[in-house]
Amino acid sequence: MLSEEEGKEALRLARDAIEAYIRDGKRINPDEYKLSPVFDEKRGVFVTINKQGALRGCIGFPYPVMQLKNAIVEAAISAASSDPRFPSLSPDELEKIELEVTVLTEPIKLDVKPKDRANAIIIGKHGLIVRNGPYQGLLLPQVALEWGWDAVTFLEQTCLKAGLTPDMWLDEKTDVSIFEGQIFREERH
Repeated sequence: MLSEEEGKEALRLARDAIEAYIRDGKRINPDEYKLSPVFDEKRGVFVTINKQGALRGCIGFPYPVMQLKNAIVEAAISAASSDPRFPSLSPDELEKIELEVTVLTEPIKLDVKPKDRANAIIIGKHGLIVRNGPYQGLLLPQVALEWGWDAVTFLEQTCLKAGLTPDMWLDEKTDVSIFEGQIFREERH
């Protein structure tokens, strides 16, 4: 778990990465920041950009494939410039956005019968990854809360995000993994 102060460091790193990239086309070097040792650990992370309460970009790394500080920078730049659902942020939007950094635990495959998967999910605590063949979808823990979903709806929506039919979570060939996320949000006015 990261402390509140480390969460603020994560948000500052994400904000600086986005602003430098969108304004000047430059990538910041996280090694130039005085960061807590936790930022040297390999962690999964997502950076979410919201504008006036609406999603404006969200990209991340579900698995711990790189040091947290590098993952935050890469996810932040990608969320601002490469989310296929949105155009790249413009410099005049930078003051209008709010960031969330979600630091993830390593995903764990649910080892229960498909019909019992919904009972193994704790809404508000677990995020989901659904995978079947080349199809994969991920939804962060906060998504189910924000939409008021129960576990079945959360599974169905993650299947849809993966490009699968909503009931594919009941298929033996579909893997469902859970993870937890520690969410840090900017407090901007």
